[in-house]
Amino acid sequence: MTNNSDIFQQISEVKTAIADLLDMSKQHGATSAEAVISKSKGISVSSRCEELENIEFNQEGALGITVYVGQHKGSASTADLSHEALERTVKAAIDIAKYTNEDSFAGLVESELMATDIQDLDLYHPHEITPEEAITFCLEAEKSAFEADSRITNSDGASLSSYQGFKVYGNSHGFIEGYPSSRHSLSCSVIAESGDEMQRDYAYTVDRIFQSMEAATTVGSKAAKAALERLDAKKLDTCQVPVLFHAEVASTLFGHLVSAISGGSLYRNSSFLMDSIDTQILPEFLTIEERPHVLQGLASSPFDSEGVATVDRNIVEAGVLTTYLLTGYSARKMGLKTTGHAGGIHNWYISQTDPDLAAMLKKMDKGLLVTELMGQGVNTVTGDYSRGAAGFWVENGEIQYPVSEVTIAGNLSNMFKQIIAIGGDVERRGAVQTGSVLIENMKIAGN
Repeated sequence: MTNNSDIFQQISEVKTAIADLLDMSKQHGATSAEAVISKSKGISVSSRCEELENIEFNQEGALGITVYVGQHKGSASTADLSHEALERTVKAAIDIAKYTNEDSFAGLVESELMATDIQDLDLYHPHEITPEEAITFCLEAEKSAFEADSRITNSDGASLSSYQGFKVYGNSHGFIEGYPSSRHSLSCSVIAESGDEMQRDYAYTVDRIFQSMEAATTVGSKAAKAALERLDAKKLDTCQVPVLFHAEVASTLFGHLVSAISGGSLYRNSSFLMDSIDTQILPEFLTIEERPHVLQGLASSPFDSEGVATVDRNIVEAGVLTTYLLTGYSARKMGLKTTGHAGGIHNWYISQTDPDLAAMLKKMDKGLLVTELMGQGVNTVTGDYSRGAAGFWVENGEIQYPVSEVTIAGNLSNMFKQIIAIGGDVERRGAVQTGSVLIENMKIAGN
């Protein structure tokens, strides 16, 4: 981990403040309590048409406390870590708890589930960048896009952000731990024009380490290429064909799976995957591994938002769902044990069947390659799926022409079972790392 004594000093001070806060809560009558603070600082710069548009310096972070008085819960927060401010915050939380309804499922997660081995996951790589340097990156990205082709006529802008900070969580079990992290990103969005037609697309790069991001010129060139490829798009007649979700959008399919197997959806009976543990929800060739402790991982964490140790596990094994995603509260509601997913998932790796996108296109032979999804037409209760889409029509395993203004529809339960291949063209810029996903048959609504 990059050595930066300043941030570790801040973490130490915050740990002390949280310890004081938890002691105060007990003195004022709380049965138990938990507190968390996430602090970050950084810079965000944007340009448009190769001119500076915005510079923001951000420094934020408040300490929040939740107290439990029996089964009554109250919460309050403060950005002031002085003793007086902490005491006022504790009193406010306890006052709120007096007026909340009793909830038999409220409370801390069991003490034996707290993380004890806090690994250094190498998430902290701060990068000092001046506004002038940040502006240069944005301008370079846009310049590269404009120089790629005369049909790139306009820009939606480029933006760079560079942030560093830390998170500390503590509770009255005696658990108080924290770790620093950093995140840097650069994006560029441009517009291509041909006759009366205009098409927009973008590219971006993100990493824990600033120097590991793609070059600004590469981001700009990729944005231009993506926009140009969409020109002369056609509509399709309504049909039922195989659909290949490009890796950049395929992760959304597994995002719907996350929602469907999360405790909040399940205990409310609002999931199409109710009572699905130990049942086959995906093809036998498909396994989903969760690996929370990947060094420098964008979704790595040694513990979740309740202090529960994160562990390696297979979410789906040979197509069979092995676990739900539970917090302390949802686990108690369901009579189960938390899985350490308060705050979200941790680095999902989806198994692959084919080497690359070209192989996936050959396997599909004829159908729609989807590169963009629009709208929110997904019902997690029923699994019904209907979203606007754009992409490319494929015949004989080769891209023929771009497609726009179509709707793809199906049901997630069937779609998951109809996955027939997953590519090795893995998208690595998020919590879900998957290649392109080929679904055997979906309805395309067009002309």
